[in-house]
Amino acid sequence: MKKILLTISLLLCLTAGFAQQDPEYTHYMYNMSVVNPAYATGTPAMMNFGGLYRTQWVGAVGAPKTFTFFGHTALSEKVEVGLSFISDDIGDGAKKENNVYADFAYVLNLGGKNKLSLGLKAGFSSMQTNFNGFRFSDPATDFAFAENINATKPNIGVGAYYFRDNLYVGISAPNLLKSKYIQEKSGVNAFGAEEIHTFLTAGYVFQVNDMWKLKPAFMSKFVKGAPISLDVTANVLYNEKFEFGAAYRIGDSVSALFNFNITPSLRAGYAYDYTLTNLGQFNSGTHEIMLLFDLDLLGKGFDKSPRFF
Repeated sequence: MKKILLTISLLLCLTAGFAQQDPEYTHYMYNMSVVNPAYATGTPAMMNFGGLYRTQWVGAVGAPKTFTFFGHTALSEKVEVGLSFISDDIGDGAKKENNVYADFAYVLNLGGKNKLSLGLKAGFSSMQTNFNGFRFSDPATDFAFAENINATKPNIGVGAYYFRDNLYVGISAPNLLKSKYIQEKSGVNAFGAEEIHTFLTAGYVFQVNDMWKLKPAFMSKFVKGAPISLDVTANVLYNEKFEFGAAYRIGDSVSALFNFNITPSLRAGYAYDYTLTNLGQFNSGTHEIMLLFDLDLLGKGFDKSPRFF
């Protein structure tokens, strides 16, 4: 019964109108284009790809599983474009959501190595639910779970991103349209809405010496009706090849993460989150796997600046 109630509570957290719905990432500094359409590298003739798989709260029945793929490239010194796909599954198929977005960023040169990028994101989100076979402690079925949903809604987002070789600061709202998936039924108000999420992100690279760099970063998320979410991360980069660090999601979890260069163009990473809340007694933690790939379109080699973010 505890497992059944936990599954239902997870679903309610994502269908309630006041909940945070966007997936969380521990490798957010390498997944930036998903939350900010203005994300840009300023590297011409280089196409960047990334994939991330996150299985959250392992051992809890119906826990979220998220797969993300993204790619972007600079078309010129001022224009960058990208594409992202996010698939989120909660409740072992009880709720599935797929998001497909295209990004456009216009980069302004502020002088020297300082650049400001302004971005626009556009695409759609599709949601499918399957409540068949659900068992409830109350014999009267909740109207929010009485009928399965299969709906597709458009959405748009905006962002701004200031960056240079060793610094970035960004602010974005990747979903501006508050689409409602569940309407009033039989006098009961039940809403599953896409609440607007605002992200504030920043990161910096400190040159300790020729071999070591320190890379602090943070990401804060603001959603109406929900507590502010804040991730603080400190990574150390050794010899431009191996990176490791720790993170703290305030009031939620602590994390260990690392990544390394398999080849000059391919990087792999892993993160483990340990849950600090009462939910920790129902799970053994969260695992996240990341792959980054840089495709040199002109074949000039990888003598560019290291990809810090």
